[in-house]
Amino acid sequence: MSAQAKAPAKSSSTLKKSATKASKGMAPLHHGVGRRKSAVARVWLRLGNGKMVVNGRDYIQYFTTDVVRSAATLPFKVCSIASGYDVEVNVVGGGQAGQADAVKLGFARALLKSDEEQRRTLREHGLLTVDARVKERKKPGQRGARRKFQFTKR
Repeated sequence: MSAQAKAPAKSSSTLKKSATKASKGMAPLHHGVGRRKSAVARVWLRLGNGKMVVNGRDYIQYFTTDVVRSAATLPFKVCSIASGYDVEVNVVGGGQAGQADAVKLGFARALLKSDEEQRRTLREHGLLTVDARVKERKKPGQRGARRKFQFTKR
């Protein structure tokens, strides 16, 4: 028997679903990855009307405070072309602030792939600058990264 005969054929319904997704413009156009502290955000842009979904939920439900919401959506405010895309984000690791900053960087990088002329605007607002600060590790013989054990003379 040949290898082709062993493999099951795809049903026509799955072929139709994939064909309709591609024809409706649902395939992602641009992709960007953002990192901050221990958070990693993968961002996909699709043509749409400016809706942002983070881990399957609306960003307003996902991010609890106004500060992190505004940080995550800053590229919408800075770039006029951003409102023409729907943003889908998958973010893991870190806390809310780190995740919001990772989303912001990933979103800006994806926008840059869509239109290279936006580089200047994104750079002026600091959206393409990577914030590489991470928590310093604990050192042996100390209480923390820099904190020492209390010294007693006698």
